Amino acid sequence: MSKGGKLIIFSAPSGSGKTTIVRYLLQQPELNLAFSVSATSRPRRGKEKHGQHYYFMSVNEFKQHIKNGDFLEWEEVYRDCFYGTLKSEVERLWAEGMNVIFDIDVAGGLRIKKKFPEQTLAVFVKPPSVDELKIRLKKRSTEDDDKINMRIAKASVELATAPQFDKIIKNYDLDTALKEAHKLVADFVGATKKDSEEEE
Repeated sequence: MSKGGKLIIFSAPSGSGKTTIVRYLLQQPELNLAFSVSATSRPRRGKEKHGQHYYFMSVNEFKQHIKNGDFLEWEEVYRDCFYGTLKSEVERLWAEGMNVIFDIDVAGGLRIKKKFPEQTLAVFVKPPSVDELKIRLKKRSTEDDDKINMRIAKASVELATAPQFDKIIKNYDLDTALKEAHKLVADFVGATKKDSEEEE
């Protein structure tokens, strides 16, 4: 892979608020960010669109891409439920002159950091507590109790990896977390904006 712009990774257990933070950062034009759409073998939920929310694939298609070496990183998160980052997606965004932002699984985030240590800012978003995570996941109403319990069990393992990231944002208060995330990313990509000065 060619070396293009910067890579910004946001990882966290499900329900920590990383997606909300990433969406906010994508709306800040001075950061010059583009979202890396992940590939997954899980079924679509609700109004999700192929190519916008995920690149949806069958399990066999996903495994074929693994065989072909098409992924920058991939993970079998649950049995036959794969997520991964296609090299072609990152190359495409770099070719457009963008910095690439990821909303990604903890293991995948650390793999990308390892491959591009100088170009990557890896941020871990910490929830107030595991109990709070459970409440947030139940409020989503997108998964049954078994899936939620699997996510909670996984969250405890993921929280232990936080020290391996460059920065940790504690998402106890969303406004504070958004400001902190903006400052971290702006400093990393060398963006200048009046807002950045106001946030000091």
